[in-house]
Amino acid sequence: MLGLDPDPLRLWHGPAGGDAAAVAGAVEAHCRAVVDAVADAVVAVKPQVACFERLGAPGWAALAATVAHARDAGLFVLADAKRGDIDVSAAAYAQGFVGATPVQGGSLPGLGADAMTVAPYMGLDTLRSFAAVARPDAALFVLVRTSNPGAADLQDEPLARGGTVWEHVAGLVARLGAEHVGPESGLSDIAAVVGATQPRHLARARELAPQAIFLLPGVGAQGGRVEDLAPAFAPGRAAGLVTASRSIVRAHEQVGGSPAQAALAEAQRLREAAWALA
Repeated sequence: MLGLDPDPLRLWHGPAGGDAAAVAGAVEAHCRAVVDAVADAVVAVKPQVACFERLGAPGWAALAATVAHARDAGLFVLADAKRGDIDVSAAAYAQGFVGATPVQGGSLPGLGADAMTVAPYMGLDTLRSFAAVARPDAALFVLVRTSNPGAADLQDEPLARGGTVWEHVAGLVARLGAEHVGPESGLSDIAAVVGATQPRHLARARELAPQAIFLLPGVGAQGGRVEDLAPAFAPGRAAGLVTASRSIVRAHEQVGGSPAQAALAEAQRLREAAWALA
């Protein structure tokens, strides 16, 4: 999976300046170029919503254009939004990213993403509110055990009942996901974000959520290695999504050559390494 975290100072065509509209236009052009370069080597795109939202309304327009371009290229789009709130707000977030907002006489389409990332720490009822909007056409990717070092501050804390916080969240993912499982794939529409930087957790996570697709961030710039992720792919090739952002988009800074050619080569390398595990 290609991660898109566009930095206006590090775009393929040079730094972007000017007003928000000009910067957003440059960001959109950059993202289009990256998608075009690697579309044949990835199955999905993960735009980091914050990198677009910081540009205001023009940034949201650039995000919408990027999502549409990726979908036109035949790619699955995961909006990396990491939202989490009570029922009414959760439904509104889901309508904005993966659904539509009911209005008098019809509905207003949202961003058009195929899935979004969500935070679980307000409880199962909030996840159900997201799922009620997303189903049956979109998916949720729930933060379970994340890739950042600070994940240990909360997610690894032991519970009085046994296990850790992240293990309890993995159980919630399995519980909610069991309500909607693909008859052919055997995989659910509620996926789990499990960081590639701590692969020692993967076997336990797979045990707790056997039907969940695992999103595996942290490969490349954060130090994670595809070769360590085999437990994620135990149910089959479709059960794991290795995501890389900077290591693909900035590959030319390491190996030289054109940005597009370097990005494609790195994406192909990661794909082959992941498929070898399955």
